[in-house]
Amino acid sequence: MKPGKPSFRDHAANERTFLAWVRTGIAVMAFGFLVEKFSLFTEYLRGKTDSLTEIHHGSSAVGFGLVLFGTLIIALSTWRFVVLRREIDKMEAGLPHSDLPDILLGLLLTLVGLFLAFYLGRQLFVK
Repeated sequence: MKPGKPSFRDHAANERTFLAWVRTGIAVMAFGFLVEKFSLFTEYLRGKTDSLTEIHHGSSAVGFGLVLFGTLIIALSTWRFVVLRREIDKMEAGLPHSDLPDILLGLLLTLVGLFLAFYLGRQLFVK
C-alpha cells in the first residue's frame, strides 16, 4: 500500500466509529425514556402526593433531556461519518460508495429520537 492512499481499512474504521456513536445515541435515548417512565411507574404505585409529583416532574425533565441528547449524538455522528467518508474518497480513486443507506439510517434514528422527545416533552409541558 502506498502512503497517502486510503484503503478499505479507512472506510471500515470510519463506519465502525459511526456505528459505535449510533449505539451510544440509542442507549442514551433509551435510558432517558426509561428514567421518565420508571418515575411515572413509581408515582403510580405509591399514589399521588405533591412531593412525588415534583420528583416525577424533575425526572421527566432529565429523561426528556437525555432523549434530546441521544438524538443530537446520532445526528452529529451521521454528519461526521458522511464528511469523513467523502474526505477519504477524495484521496482515493476507485470504488464508488453510496452514502444513501448511512444517511437514511441517521435520519431514521434522528426522527425516532425527535418522536420520543416530543412524546416526553408533551407529557412534561402539557399538564
